[in-house]
Amino acid sequence: MSDSGRVGVGVIGAGVISGEYLDNLTTFPDLDVLFVADIDLARAKAQAEKYGIAGSGTVEELLRHPQIEIVVNLTIPAVHVEVALRALAAGKNVWTEKPFALDRESGKKLLAAAAKLGLRVATAPDTFLGAGLQTALRLIREGAIGTPLTALALMQSPGPDSWHPSPEFLFQEGGGPLFDIGPYYLTTLVQTFGPVRRVTGAASTSRPVRVIGSGPRAGAEFDVTVPSHHSALIEFESGASAQAIFSFESHRRRAGVVEVSGTTGTIAFPDPNIFDGESVVFDGTDDDGRKVPAVGSKSSRGTGVAEMAQAIRAGRPERASGALAYHVLDIMVSIAESASRGETVTVESSFEQAAAVPVGWDPTVATL
Repeated sequence: MSDSGRVGVGVIGAGVISGEYLDNLTTFPDLDVLFVADIDLARAKAQAEKYGIAGSGTVEELLRHPQIEIVVNLTIPAVHVEVALRALAAGKNVWTEKPFALDRESGKKLLAAAAKLGLRVATAPDTFLGAGLQTALRLIREGAIGTPLTALALMQSPGPDSWHPSPEFLFQEGGGPLFDIGPYYLTTLVQTFGPVRRVTGAASTSRPVRVIGSGPRAGAEFDVTVPSHHSALIEFESGASAQAIFSFESHRRRAGVVEVSGTTGTIAFPDPNIFDGESVVFDGTDDDGRKVPAVGSKSSRGTGVAEMAQAIRAGRPERASGALAYHVLDIMVSIAESASRGETVTVESSFEQAAAVPVGWDPTVATL
């Protein structure tokens, strides 16, 4: 491996999400995607050939590749930590899909392993690096709504079982709307308000069994083993608060809602699950609000990998850090614990908010 020039990347997991990543990773000039690995070797080979990537094969082969510096971990949530630890042990930095881990103990183990080895572990979501959310955060820093005080975060849908061909993992450990969707909204909230102090949660499960609605296994039943609805009152160290709902139980679809209110106005953020989108400022001058177009990078999945690569070369912290990801994990676990125990839970972890992304930053422009 080198301490200069393009950063070598290997992708573990050639499933559905890998296409969204590879669409971008293979076009970012600071990255060199060298290998795709999967337990299904044919699937790994097909993705490698589709994107013109030289190598494909097993995880072991990927980890032995001497030019790979960042492993992009796109496996299912239940093995995120296991795969990340293997990559760290092989001397690789790790970018992992969310959630960072499924419990605090394994999350701490992952952070400790990276620190001991002098390596980095960063995690999706990286949507907050995109033009949409960066523009909204910039408006708040510039005082568009005064001092931010409260927020509403809302995602409601019937659930992904109606359209996903293999939705079981989204309704089992590591899934559910809290762990699957929550990271996008909670990352946005902590980037706005800073660390969370305590949470009070509630949960429910509408149906213990669901039916696959599309694909070759349509009609097959599967068990739901985690709550399909979570709501929470979130209190921040700053004194601000937020109300959040993450639900796979609503037949009325409402997603992408993050509204932040301050002493002089309210900002409706773009959908935290995307990288673009306008913000709308409500300050009493127009009932329909003032629309503010997104300014900045319009790239999508994998943006954080490019930012991480640049951070490695520059010797600075990456913005989508493991500390941020662990704090979001701690919030989610605390919400689940609160709902289960019927009491408010203190969030023990903390993190430092990422520096703003420069307005002109663009991962499609070579810097290395």
